[in-house]
Amino acid sequence: MKCPACLAQDTKVNDSRLSEDGFAIKRRRECQKCSFRFSTYEQMEILNLLVVKRNGVKEPYSRDKLESGLKKSLEKRPYTLEDFKKLVSTVERDIQKRKQDEITSAAIGEIVMKRLKFFDKVAYIRFASVYRAFEDVKTFQHELNSLLKPALLKKTVKSLRIIKKK
Repeated sequence: MKCPACLAQDTKVNDSRLSEDGFAIKRRRECQKCSFRFSTYEQMEILNLLVVKRNGVKEPYSRDKLESGLKKSLEKRPYTLEDFKKLVSTVERDIQKRKQDEITSAAIGEIVMKRLKFFDKVAYIRFASVYRAFEDVKTFQHELNSLLKPALLKKTVKSLRIIKKK
């Protein structure tokens, strides 16, 4: 690893730690020539994965495209950078679990929606409205209802437990 200060080739690792729930390694380094200290990060990268678009065109997987789509859906929503990185890593891990050389953009979209549903419901609806191309209010309402049913059910069960205790 080159030193960012003097560009010397000789740097030594002083400390290595897992970060981001074990999906990356942070290394603390020091230049042997000028004693400059800096950190580097190593993280998993999906290699040799082709994404098959809806029109049949194949293109290499791009983490940047995944992050861009997630950022658009999470715009003006409260989340930390660390939580965002975990979300991206989790989506990528789900993609890798398939152990395939090719994946459809539709499959990636479904994985993202599954993860967004638990991460941020508003972002999930935003992503779903673009991904599923809602054409009318009824389709949008149906998706909202599917989100609300589990929440209403939990609230009802909780209310019944409180009444039973009294």
